[in-house]
Amino acid sequence: MPTRSVSMHTSGSSPLSIAATFGSRTLAPLLRPCQPVVDSEQVIDYKDWQIALSHRFRAMNLWMVLRSCGVANLRNFLRTHVKMAKHFEEKVTMDKRFKIVVPRNFAMVCFRLLLPPVKDHEDDTLRQLSELEHANEINCKLLESINLAGRIYMMHAVVGGVYMIRFAVGASLMEDRHVNLAGKVVQEHAEAILKAC
Repeated sequence: MPTRSVSMHTSGSSPLSIAATFGSRTLAPLLRPCQPVVDSEQVIDYKDWQIALSHRFRAMNLWMVLRSCGVANLRNFLRTHVKMAKHFEEKVTMDKRFKIVVPRNFAMVCFRLLLPPVKDHEDDTLRQLSELEHANEINCKLLESINLAGRIYMMHAVVGGVYMIRFAVGASLMEDRHVNLAGKVVQEHAEAILKAC
């Protein structure tokens, strides 16, 4: 499976980078605000156009990074990003409205907004299904709200029917203040979404 990197910007000058793994699927369905324009074919969609590279040529990318930065600087860079992701994970864990869905892996944090249980169904199985669908819908609205605001951008994943929001630390210019901003933005939008429910 190839890995494509989507680079998006905060309202400041530093980019936040989100890495996502996809098969032959396109990113268009995941970037909902752009979807109507892409589907209408009013614009040429260049994001999937690329030259196929051999394994040797792809290895050259790593070689160039190691040559220009050095192994010690690359290690420090990766450790810093993992530390920032851990900091974001701690911010999310401290807020009882959120749940970490899967353990943090390197610099990727997967989380979701928790909801109070819905008690309008008598059948327990039907109630659990309804709660999951409602929670997935609310998390989808939360992600769309965050991305439409334009201050930060995140992606989603659905695993076993559970919709989760993914926060990745990966941009070379990312700092602790960007992680703090991301945590603040997520909490602000979650509060607005929960008030609207």
